[in-house]
Parts: sequence; structure tokens; C-alpha cells
Amino acid sequence: MIFNKVKASILWLVVVYLGVSEGFSQSVTFYKDVQPIVHANCAVCHRPGEAAPFSLITYEDVSKRAKFIRKVVSIRYMPPWKADDHYVDFANNRSLSEQEIATIVAWIDAGTPKGKEDKKAEKALLERTNAGTAYARKPDLTLKMSEAFVQKGDGKERFMMFKVPFELPKGANVEAIEFTSNNKKIIHHANYAIHPVEDTAINLYNTVNVVDLNGESASQYYQWVKYKKEMAYYGGWIPGATYETYPADMGWEMPRRGVMLLTVHYGPSALDAESINGVNFFFKDTPIERKVKVISLGSGGIGEKDITPPFMIFANEVKSFTLKVANNQPDVSLLYAWPHMHQLGKSFKAYATQASGDTIPLVRIPAWDFRWQEIYRYPKPVLLPKGAVVHIEGTYDNTADNPMNPHNPPQLVLSDGNMRSDQEMMTLILMYVERKPGDDTLTFDWE
Repeated sequence: MIFNKVKASILWLVVVYLGVSEGFSQSVTFYKDVQPIVHANCAVCHRPGEAAPFSLITYEDVSKRAKFIRKVVSIRYMPPWKADDHYVDFANNRSLSEQEIATIVAWIDAGTPKGKEDKKAEKALLERTNAGTAYARKPDLTLKMSEAFVQKGDGKERFMMFKVPFELPKGANVEAIEFTSNNKKIIHHANYAIHPVEDTAINLYNTVNVVDLNGESASQYYQWVKYKKEMAYYGGWIPGATYETYPADMGWEMPRRGVMLLTVHYGPSALDAESINGVNFFFKDTPIERKVKVISLGSGGIGEKDITPPFMIFANEVKSFTLKVANNQPDVSLLYAWPHMHQLGKSFKAYATQASGDTIPLVRIPAWDFRWQEIYRYPKPVLLPKGAVVHIEGTYDNTADNPMNPHNPPQLVLSDGNMRSDQEMMTLILMYVERKPGDDTLTFDWE
């Protein structure tokens, strides 16, 4: 009897061993193993209309670049993630895990086997791409420029503002927003403000649709002042950034009637390039119990003139600047941190200090890269109590050793509020809600 039990146990172990060995011997395949990784972490930027140079949506897209992909993921050059995870861990970290890298490398080394073809996810992603969104579903509303804008290939940058009026059947609760464009490669950044205009006596359509903020039509901007009495929300896009979404009971209300003022900063271009830009809105039926608000600190925002020392970077100089701004509002819970610098940026750090001496880390980018910025989502609410002081530290490299330097040879660079790409900024935008009891134990349910 004992012999039979031992024999059965050995037989069982052999079966298990053979099963495990067989499992390990099977090659990973594209549709089963690799596609989910690529769609979640790479195709956000590598799709039509985005700043990345090629698409990574289909099997053919990925397999024909297999050797290149193997190299860039192995050295963690791609997908780009510039935040220091040891300083703050963010919920939207798109860097690959060791297991994900191993899966991609094993698939490529095995000859990029396709496996059982399943184009369901590919088809869904292509449909969303054609709709101009990286979000999980198609937008409920898209507000776009009335006509395409052509950025001339004369090497000049332009700051264009577009008026987009809207009249909806009713107001709506916003679940997510997203800047959309058919050509992000020529855009330095974009900002948009949603202004409610409930007074039907104010005509939304009898004013100009576009203004060149640095051109002859700049004075026509004042036609829009009557629309700007209120602002429902303010958002934007920078290279590398994705959509902005909110937890279940948070968000803001899209007004029934009003205008969106969309400012697009077009970078210098060598060729004429056309762009059609707008904003996608995703609505939800659930109520908004906590309104999301936005505050901008530093260049172009609160404390701009308090940056120390005065913001001047001389040629052939590496220089650091600091800013301190106190929170004079009630306690708030932070959802996002959005740091911003230009091409001379070398490192960025933001944190808050309390009267007790405790430090609240906010975000740290040890090796800044203008091409890959992000709106960083906190996995849990970050408490910024009333009286806490937000510190921003930025270091800039205005030497010839900086390959991103827009000037050759280096020249004096300022931060004078015009946001030109060959000048600089040190900005931190924070999205937040008012603090409530229980936030200490809350984990955000990000989409």
C-alpha cells in the first residue's frame, strides 16, 4: 500500500513537471502575450496623429520593427517614463516591468510568432484612433476648430487662439477630457478654457473665430472678453501627455452653452503643415460630489515674479531656480501634478513643507526631456494642508553640451510669460479637490 502511494506521488510529480516544462517550452505569441503590453504602454503615442514617428497597433506594425523594439525596451529607453518612482509612485506609470520586457524579448527571439489571430482589440483601438482618442471609448462630444490651420514652413512659431462655440441640449458631468489633433508633431503645447455663457443675449457666433496672438489680428482678441466672465475648467496638452480623467464621484460640469477658447502654440516648421485641433469630452451619468479645480504655479501662473533668482539664464550657464508658494486655501487633496519646462530643462523637483517640518513629495524629474512630459496621476489623494508651502526647484542647461538647446551658439534666455519655445518656463500645475474626511484611506479608481 505504501509502495503504491509513493509510486502514485512520483507519477503525479512527473506529470506536473512535464506540464510545467511544456508550458515553459511554448513560445509567447503576439496576440496572446505581446499585443496587450504594446497597446497599453506604446500605442498611446505610437498611433496616427500623435507625436511618435510610427504606429504600433497591428502585428505588422510591431513585427517589422522587432529588432529596434528589442533594443529600446531592453535598455528602458522606451516607453519613456521620466518621473523618479522612488520619490513618488504614480498610477499612470507606463514603464515596463521586468516580466513585460522579458515577454517582449522572448517573443522577438522566438521569431515574432503571431499565434492564434485575434483582431478584436486591434480593431477597437483602430476605431478609437480614427475617432482621435486614446481613451477607452469614443468621445461623447468633440469641439474642434471651424477650419484647418496651416502652419507655414517659414521657421516661425505662432500662438494661435481659436474660438469654438457650443450649445448643448443640457449640461453634462465630465468624466475625462483629451486634446485631439491630426498632427501633434508641429505643436509645442495647447491650452483650452471652457467658458459658460448662459445669457442668450450674447451672440456666440458674431465674433472672429481665430486670432494670431503675435500678429496683426491680436487686437481682435478683445471681441471675446464678453465670453470670459466665468470659467468652468482649464486644461491642456504637452508632448508626451495623455488624457485627463477623474475618479467616480469627481469631475466638473460642462455648461450647456458657451465657448471654448483653444490656444495652440505651433513650433517652427520647415514645411507647410495643416492641423485640425480640438478637445474630446467624455460624460458620465453619476453625480459629481467633488469638483476638480486647477491651479498653476510659477511661469505663467501664481508666483511667476517670485522665482529666485530672477529668471535669466546667460549663455554657457547651468543655473538653478526656486519658487515657494504657500497654500492659503483650505486643505486640499491633490489628484495630478503637471510639471513643465522647455528644452533647456535639466531637472525638476516639487515638494511641500508643513509647519511641523514634514515634507510632502510631489514630483521629481531627474533628467528632464521636453519630448516626454506627462500629467502625473497620484494613486491616492496627496494632502496639501492649508499653510503648507509648495517648493519648486528647476535646473537649466544653457550650454552647447545640451543637444536640445534651441540656440547655437547659446544665447541669453528669459522667462517673460510669452511661452516661446526658445525661451523658458518653470511651471507646476496641480489638479485638486477640497479635502474630505476619509481621504487618508481612499485609493483613486482611475480609468
